[in-house]
Amino acid sequence: MRGLAVFSSILFGFAAAGFATPAASAPPAPPVDAASVAAAQQQFAQDLAKDSGLDAKAILATLAKAHYQQSIIDAITRPAEAKPWKEYRPIFVTDRRVADGVAFYRANEALLRKVSTDFGVPPELIVTILGVETNYGRITGRYRVIDALTTLGFYYPPRQDFFRGELKQLFLLRSPSFPYAPEDLMGSYAGAMGWGQFMPSSIAHFARDGDGDGKVDLWNSPADVAASVANYFVAHGWQKDGPVALRATVSPEARAVTPGTLEPVYPLQQLAEWGYTIDAKPDALKPDSIKPDSIKLDPMTPATLIVLDGADGPETWITFENFYAISRYNRSPLYSLAVYQLSQAIAHEMAEDTPAP
Repeated sequence: MRGLAVFSSILFGFAAAGFATPAASAPPAPPVDAASVAAAQQQFAQDLAKDSGLDAKAILATLAKAHYQQSIIDAITRPAEAKPWKEYRPIFVTDRRVADGVAFYRANEALLRKVSTDFGVPPELIVTILGVETNYGRITGRYRVIDALTTLGFYYPPRQDFFRGELKQLFLLRSPSFPYAPEDLMGSYAGAMGWGQFMPSSIAHFARDGDGDGKVDLWNSPADVAASVANYFVAHGWQKDGPVALRATVSPEARAVTPGTLEPVYPLQQLAEWGYTIDAKPDALKPDSIKPDSIKLDPMTPATLIVLDGADGPETWITFENFYAISRYNRSPLYSLAVYQLSQAIAHEMAEDTPAP
């Protein structure tokens, strides 16, 4: 999760195809000579030992087990194909993904509802994240994490500080609650791990022991995985029962607004004065499932705008704090809106299956 989120969305080829769209393609990595790497690793081990009390020789011995992987450099420098929303959404929000999400939801409903009650995060959002990131734990990554983080930390100067920080955290993770040797962990090419694709720093700060066995197992314990994903959202500002994203009606005289951030910084009242109001048909995959009368928001609710290239022309969306929380998982607004819409479609199908009281 970048924090969690350098996030390689590995399922469905999002990273490989560039669908998790970064702002621009990553810069190429200049050549790095062996002597420079050896010196940098020596300094890394000394600094980490000084800060943590770990043994510098043991750190170097672990780093010596890491293998440079050219495919990791290739993956992170691959140009991103920034698809517009009209092409991105049909790839992301499909009947198959809805059906798979509903099946997982049904199979784990008691657990998901408990986690939702404990954290205030909708079960369908947890389901969607696990499906999108790793196909419910089926595709969690084929690289050793020590290889990924060492390769990127010492052979990819454009982001070496970030990845060395994650490598440092990898060494610091080992504890009774996380009893895994750094060289044994598997993950994505960027070092993200488990069903929810947590980076080491996210494991340190947000992972939770959901089943009460004293360990955090993000590979084999659905309870730990669900609690960790929910806690990540809460830690990044998720508001229980709060709005996420609503289609906007744009007046012909609307003032141009270019926020430059997904953080909600304008009161709804301000946006309305500028010509942006909530559409009568908001954001559900099946719009009639949400009635306009149910949308009652305080005029001072913080929000912002995104404009996407939709199938029928520009789409303007009013987004809120919960949309921003989703974007902490992946900073692409397309990813965040698609995740939300997919979660709404899953929730709609689950509601259709629930008998009326």
